[in-house]
Amino acid sequence: MSNKDLVVKFYESAGILSKSYCLSIFHPEISLQWYSSKGLLNLELNDLLALSKELKHNYYSLRVEVQDILEEGDVVMIRYTYFVRTFENPEEELVLAVFFTTWQIKDNLLFKGCQMSQLVD
Repeated sequence: MSNKDLVVKFYESAGILSKSYCLSIFHPEISLQWYSSKGLLNLELNDLLALSKELKHNYYSLRVEVQDILEEGDVVMIRYTYFVRTFENPEEELVLAVFFTTWQIKDNLLFKGCQMSQLVD
């Protein structure tokens, strides 16, 4: 599987909602710098697993729409939008945020990431 395919599969499968999938695709030394609407977050493996658990408990479903994806060597850039359905209203899909993320791939795993996001009102 190419690096690009690895990243697309992770996002399009809503892999972030599954701890076991995250553990299978995250490098043990994974790190993610996330420039969010609330400031800079530096996340490591345990932080990302906690985020996975939080998302799973907060949303009925999570869907990604990929706008762009580029690959050069061991780096993949992806621009995407997260759509969510809440437990309170599972019939209505809402735009959560727009993201731009780059991942360095190491040993066919997500290794070093840098992400920017913007919440959508």
